[in-house]
Amino acid sequence: MQLNMSNFINLFYQTVMSEELIINKNSDKATQYSELLPQLEALILGESDTIANISNLMAALKQAFNFLWVGVYFVKADELVLGPFQGPIACTRIKKGKGVCGTAWTKKTTVIVKNVEEFPGHIACSSESKSEIVLPAFRSGEVVLVLDIDSAELGTFDEIDNHYLGQIIQLIERII
Repeated sequence: MQLNMSNFINLFYQTVMSEELIINKNSDKATQYSELLPQLEALILGESDTIANISNLMAALKQAFNFLWVGVYFVKADELVLGPFQGPIACTRIKKGKGVCGTAWTKKTTVIVKNVEEFPGHIACSSESKSEIVLPAFRSGEVVLVLDIDSAELGTFDEIDNHYLGQIIQLIERII
């Protein structure tokens, strides 16, 4: 392996990833995501188990941004079934088209909710959840899972989150 800057960064992050993430909490959200992305890539580098990788990605997102809840739901038949997550106890199954997760699955697009109480049919897995973003991941053009992130604050998520979480979805799509 030639040691260019990208390989060096990946090697560096592999050695420190088991201990901590390196993110400047005083920087803006876009910068924090930019600092996190190569660390996430290094975290899953060389590991072939999908559940292990997704579990670590969820833990890293939770740790980096201290979101209320971060996790995935896998598409199984006509339901979303709870996968790896970090945060309070969650709903185990969600029907297609129901809640924010089911809507993102049905519409095959990201759904950003600034105030969950204003979202028709919102499923309240936690009364602490105030805002939410859900992004679908695809295989062969079909949604295979959704990434669901909840915040205890109103209006947490915006197009910056959509952009960078979309890049994390691309990482997930490579490993599923």
